[in-house]
Amino acid sequence: MSLWVDKYRPSKLEDLEIHESLSERLRTLVNVLLCKYVYLNDQYRDAFALTFCGIREKSIRANLMILSFILFDFNASVTFLQSSSSDFPHLLVYGPSGSGKKTRIVCVLRELFGDGVLKIKNDVRIFLTPSRVKKQLVVVSSNYHIEVTPSDLGNYDRQATQDLLKDIAQTQQIAPDARHRFKVVIINEADLLSREAQASLRRTMEKYMKNLRIILCCNSTSKVIAPIRSRCLLIRVPAPTNDQIVHVLKDISKKESVNLSETLITRVAEHSHGNLRKAILSLEAAVARNETSKTDDKIGLTDWEAAIEDLAKIILLDQSQQTMLQVRTKFYELISACIPASTILKTLALSLAKRAKIPALKPRILMEAAFYEHRLRLGNKAIFHLEAFSFKIMRLILLFESGMQ
Repeated sequence: MSLWVDKYRPSKLEDLEIHESLSERLRTLVNVLLCKYVYLNDQYRDAFALTFCGIREKSIRANLMILSFILFDFNASVTFLQSSSSDFPHLLVYGPSGSGKKTRIVCVLRELFGDGVLKIKNDVRIFLTPSRVKKQLVVVSSNYHIEVTPSDLGNYDRQATQDLLKDIAQTQQIAPDARHRFKVVIINEADLLSREAQASLRRTMEKYMKNLRIILCCNSTSKVIAPIRSRCLLIRVPAPTNDQIVHVLKDISKKESVNLSETLITRVAEHSHGNLRKAILSLEAAVARNETSKTDDKIGLTDWEAAIEDLAKIILLDQSQQTMLQVRTKFYELISACIPASTILKTLALSLAKRAKIPALKPRILMEAAFYEHRLRLGNKAIFHLEAFSFKIMRLILLFESGMQ
C-alpha cells in the first residue's frame, strides 16, 4: 500500500494539472523539430509545413506551437532536420519544496526515453577519499538515467561527483531501444554542493556533452555558481496556488471515494503554504485520524512542527542558561531527523513572531531571522547559526522587557 503522494504522482507531462504552460514548454523542448530554410532563386513562398516523425497524436496540439513557417518552392523538396541529441541542453530546475520539480523531471525523462525510466533500482556506491576513508552514496538508476545526492557526503562531495560522472560519461548508451545516445544524471540539492564540487562539475558539463546530460535540482540558485548557471537552461517551477492545491485534493478524495468537508480541504491547502506534497500528506493523515467531517480551523501539526512550536514557547517563556541548553538539544533532535536548517529557522521565526506579546519585537524577530538565514547559507555548520538566532532573540526579549529598546 503506497502513500497518496506516490500513488497519484503524474508520470506524463500531459497529466500535470498545475502550471500547464510550463508543461507545454517542457514538451516543446523534448519534441522540438528543426526546420531548414530553403533558398530557391530568390523566390520565396510562405507555407505552413507539418511533419511529426512518429510523434503521438496526443502531442499534435503541443507540436503545432513549435513548428515554424518555412520557405519552399513547389518544384523543390523541403528538408526537415529531426532534433539530434545535441539539441537537449543541461537543465537547472529550481523552485520551492513541494512545487513539483522532481515530478516534472521524471516526466521529461519519460518523454525522452519512454517507460524504461520508471524501472529503477537502488545501489550503493563506495568512494575512496584522498585520506583513504570509504564513503557510501545511494544511487537510484535505470538504463537511461542516474539520480544522486552528492551533498549527503558533506565535504567529500567533489570526489564523489568527479568519479561518478566520469564513469558515466566515458561510456556510451548501449541500450538497443534507446531513443537518444546520451544518459542523464540528476543531481539533487545542487545548491548544497561545495564550491569545489561545482567547479569540477563545470568542466565535466563541457567535456562530456556528447554522452551526458545533467539535470540539477535545487530550491534556490543563489548558491549555484555563475558558470554552472550559464551552462544550463534555467527552469523555475513556482509554488502552486491555494486554488490549485484545493483542486488536486478534491480530485484525490474523489478517486479514493472519501467525502471531505470543503472547510477541511481549504484549511489543509492554506496550512501547506504552497507545498503540494505536504498538503497531500496532511489530507491523508486527516483521513487516517477520521477527521473527514472536521469543520474547525485547527489542522494537526506534524511532529517536527509541534517540536518547533514547543521550542518557541520555551524561548518566549524563559531566557536563562538552562533554557539555552534545552534549545540546543531540541535543535540537535530536529537536525538529526533530517529537517533542513533553513526550514527550522523559518518556522521558528514565524512562530516566535506570532506568539510575541510586544508589538515592537515582531519586526526585530523577522529582521534577525533574515540575517541569520543569510549567514546560514554562507556557512557550513547549521547548529551554530540556529543557536545564535535563538540566543539573539532571548537577548532582545530581555532588553524589550527591561525597557532598554
